[in-house]
Amino acid sequence: MTSKDRIAEPWGTRTPYAAGEDWPVRVDTHLAEGLGPEDMDRWVQTASILHSNGDALDIGVKDGKIAGVRGRAVDRVNHGRLGVKDLYGWRANASPDRLTRPLIRRGGKLVETDWDTAMDRIVGRTQDLLEEQGASAIGFYTTGQLFAEEYYTLGVLAHGGLGTNHVDGNTRLCTATAAAALKESFASDGQPGSYTDIDHADVIALYGHNMAETQSVLWMRVLDRLAGTNPPQVICVDPRPTPVARHATVHLAPRPGTNVALMNGLLHEIITHDRVDHDYIDAHAVGYPELEKRVQEYTPEAVATICDVPAEQIREAARIIGGAQRLLSTVLQGFYQSHQATAAAVQVNNINIIRGMLGRPGCGILQMNGQPTAQNTRECGGDGDLPAFRNWSNDAHVADLAKVWNVEPFQIPHYSPPTHVMQMMRYVEDGSIRMLWVSGTNPAVSLPELARIRSILQQKRLFLVVQDIFLSETARLADVVLPAATWGEKTGTFTNVDRTVHLSEKAVDPPGEAKPDLDIFLDYAHRLGLKDKDGDPLIKWHDPESAFEAWKECTRGRPCDYTGLSYDKLRGGSGIQWPCNDEHPDGSEHIYVDGAFWSDPEYCESYGRDLVTGAPLEPAEYKALNPSGKAILKAAQYLPPHEMPSEEFPLQLITGRTLYHFHTRTKTARAPQLQDAAPEVWVELSAGDAAATGISEGDLTRISTPRGSVQAKARITEIRTGVLFLPFHYGYWDTKKGHEPGKAGRAANELTITDWDAASKQPIFKTAAARITKIAAAKGPSRAPTTTASAPVADVGHRTTGSPSAAADENVHDTTAEALR
Repeated sequence: MTSKDRIAEPWGTRTPYAAGEDWPVRVDTHLAEGLGPEDMDRWVQTASILHSNGDALDIGVKDGKIAGVRGRAVDRVNHGRLGVKDLYGWRANASPDRLTRPLIRRGGKLVETDWDTAMDRIVGRTQDLLEEQGASAIGFYTTGQLFAEEYYTLGVLAHGGLGTNHVDGNTRLCTATAAAALKESFASDGQPGSYTDIDHADVIALYGHNMAETQSVLWMRVLDRLAGTNPPQVICVDPRPTPVARHATVHLAPRPGTNVALMNGLLHEIITHDRVDHDYIDAHAVGYPELEKRVQEYTPEAVATICDVPAEQIREAARIIGGAQRLLSTVLQGFYQSHQATAAAVQVNNINIIRGMLGRPGCGILQMNGQPTAQNTRECGGDGDLPAFRNWSNDAHVADLAKVWNVEPFQIPHYSPPTHVMQMMRYVEDGSIRMLWVSGTNPAVSLPELARIRSILQQKRLFLVVQDIFLSETARLADVVLPAATWGEKTGTFTNVDRTVHLSEKAVDPPGEAKPDLDIFLDYAHRLGLKDKDGDPLIKWHDPESAFEAWKECTRGRPCDYTGLSYDKLRGGSGIQWPCNDEHPDGSEHIYVDGAFWSDPEYCESYGRDLVTGAPLEPAEYKALNPSGKAILKAAQYLPPHEMPSEEFPLQLITGRTLYHFHTRTKTARAPQLQDAAPEVWVELSAGDAAATGISEGDLTRISTPRGSVQAKARITEIRTGVLFLPFHYGYWDTKKGHEPGKAGRAANELTITDWDAASKQPIFKTAAARITKIAAAKGPSRAPTTTASAPVADVGHRTTGSPSAAADENVHDTTAEALR
């Protein structure tokens, strides 16, 4: 057993393996100081909550408190490994500033109160608005970190009980495009790939996906393949010098906003050189002639001019992808939060479809998620979609859901598409949404153009409810704040990106009077007296397991079929992939085997949208396009971004994650090792741009766009010229004054634009026109991490600015299978 500093070496030791072999076990453990595994009173199973990989782990409990974590060796997802946020992030649960009692606003200030008073105020306002205006006055904006049971309960009470169409999740910001792209290509959500495809692929192509920092355990799997015999070739598309880029066979660094042109260039080369499985297309796809025609003009030379990528690099990447025998493609925020997001992600799907690379080991697509339960938000109706991938445009699907809920179909709003959060903000702004319930997310930092968002959330006519574990920037603006339990303090299930369902069990009690989100939603529904059409309670479950059983029944016969699962089946072993039912009692590693898609017009979740306008296709249009339920090849023309660089703002700003933090740092900044590893905001720029602006490493700078300015210390990296990068994690909850009007902030979203993708409605965070100026000379280097994409240009790095305590931590262990034996 070897001790390691996992801040400085975040991916741990290598366990090489060859194509087709099982990924070796390595159990990662971090315990409170002075404790060993034998000191734990008990171990309680759960899975990761601070990223989207779905890694299984056990919580060590000592004297009623969380005292450490260890990876679950038997789990199919991580084989015992844990990322840095899992190893250290659990310490945030015990932070002394946890919310422990409800708060209400009196005399302009938030004061503590009891649950009855807080809930009576919420229920009273709900009833008044229903009487005055109807359900259109009420909106719900939730997270990607609750459990399936909680999302489903929220969906039932909002859609089936209140009848509002205004329901969305903050998954709109990270992976709405994942769902949209899957619906465009396959007419249904649900990932075609499996993590086990890494074990078999000979080419892995990552599009806008910094896997090393966003799904670090999955990157460990890739690293172990690269260290073994017969390693895969890696294609990386990213303007930053990420760890993925450093291991890539070909690294394409396009100009932000040009992803569709790049993808069309790759497709042009694959089609021109006939690297196409024509038999597969003839049997299983529609739309190929239009795609072939569309990409003809996107020669490598033409694309090189648009993207500022060498034509030979485009040819080489296309040659590798076109020659793959087993191709795995992954996509994340670099495409999802960019211009023409859905169109670009769909072109990735197109490559795997025309190459016939679906439904078998090593051949898959992972339109990745950004949060641990983003998949559940989409499955359960927590993002506005109808539960279990039902089609809101199909009256038979609405009637079927109404039967499950025992309500009349007209009570379920389906007269128009679900309201996405950016539109909800407009409705709040114009006064038509007058009550907004925010659970487990922090829009006062995470939404674009923060000056506007703050003004919206501060409106006196808005009744704002915030349900969270800390007093976030958003909670400080609320009329009522409800203290919630979090991971480790409640029980439920959640599903990762490759459809693996995990059970997370309660290990310890929540602090003070904090309650599980499920209990809060059930209490709200009970107090409102929500009934079904027979006069019985609309919501008939009372605890997590009964809620899960209700959710299972809702999924029966749908693509995300959970009916073969149970809490007992999920206890003790590995997570299980849906669909899991009588036909697939042990789960399903792959879907779309032998071209069996879920795209039949009578079964599919979506009829698709126009990729430029976002207009939904009518049922008759879809039936004419795809009468026999095949995969759909959708072509797209490149269009320039809406905001281009100018003389005043000559650069392009992109935002994103760092390995050591999650979202707005409400949890990770309260874990000392993680906060010490990335303690303050920074800005990345190239050496050329630094020289042109007279900026040196560590200088204090001002980054400005037409919407505002941010101050950050400079980190000079190998990022492509003309691009600035800001991490989006840094808000104001841990500053003395917060954001002061008229002054430079530190939140990246002070700078981002109010604009979104037409098809997925995902905000665009990666094409803002910007400038950077020097404020003060450096007193030392930036405190940005050096192990990651933010490594300084002179040190592409194997070290970090991590804390001495982390470096000396003797309770972090990587245990290989050999050592376990």
